[in-house]
Amino acid sequence: MKLGVLQFFSWPGRHGPLEEVYARALERIEIMDRGGFDAVWLAEHHFTTFSVCPSVHMLGVLAAARTRRLRIGTAVSLAALYHPLRLAEEVALLDMLSGGRVNWGAGRGFAHSEFEAFGVPPEESAERFREAVEIVLKAWTEETLTYRGNHFTFEGIEVLPKPLQQPHPPVWMAATSEPAIEWAAGRGFSILMDPHATVEELGRKRRFYSAKLAAAGFSEEGRDIPMARLVALAPTQREAQEVARRGAHWLLDAYAGPQHTHRKSMQVRRNYDGKDSLDYYVEDVILHGTPASVIEQIARLRAEVGLDYLICAPLSRESFHLLADKVLPCL
Repeated sequence: MKLGVLQFFSWPGRHGPLEEVYARALERIEIMDRGGFDAVWLAEHHFTTFSVCPSVHMLGVLAAARTRRLRIGTAVSLAALYHPLRLAEEVALLDMLSGGRVNWGAGRGFAHSEFEAFGVPPEESAERFREAVEIVLKAWTEETLTYRGNHFTFEGIEVLPKPLQQPHPPVWMAATSEPAIEWAAGRGFSILMDPHATVEELGRKRRFYSAKLAAAGFSEEGRDIPMARLVALAPTQREAQEVARRGAHWLLDAYAGPQHTHRKSMQVRRNYDGKDSLDYYVEDVILHGTPASVIEQIARLRAEVGLDYLICAPLSRESFHLLADKVLPCL
């Protein structure tokens, strides 16, 4: 089973210099490279201290320069917010400079604050995202690009550089809702599965994807379907649960705290299965416990939902180091 890390650049409470956030993350990425991690997946966000990484491609170049074998994933490039030619160039350049180590994850995004600031009408975001993905792939694989869509039109443009990986880097679409999963499966894309779903939801969505992929005439053979999970590790169960609760509070405040009441919400979900939102994340979403306990939880995920690629989002520094030192060697 492959193991990666979803790397946030959180700045909770704006404590300490922001440059230290990046320095710690890069130190962590170097540890991943020396260990057996498959990839670091860089999370793009805008206008929030939840994760201060507005350019995963720029950060990816620095991560590639600090590493030798680790793959550099985007989780995700928010394709609806980009001019697609610029996006094609940036990701191809990152692939070239990294020696062909890019995993390209693309997503539409969900934050109305981002759409509005970048001048993307939310009602157009899905269509703009899908056009952007199509354009990027054509720009990478065709000598000259000609495209006519509802939002973009190009005629005979040579987009350079082309990616080092041919015909292009491995591609995943972030897909949370059933319509998004169905669209991705219908076009033969592999998907990235989100960190907010319960195990039951993961299993249901994974089966739905498999059915839609087969119905569209595509095979699952050789695909990695990464599933992202928030992870809280500590020497004792009680300590891990406290890390999980703090992490859930941070997550919920970042997405839907009172600082967002003046604009459209960044809420991940409105319904927490009838539970208190903190309890929902701690009990049903976050993998938490001692290393031995979390290894058992991962084994259950493999059995219950067909997990073959786990992307962990550690909720503390100790969680990351226990993941690297105690969990990774057992997988």
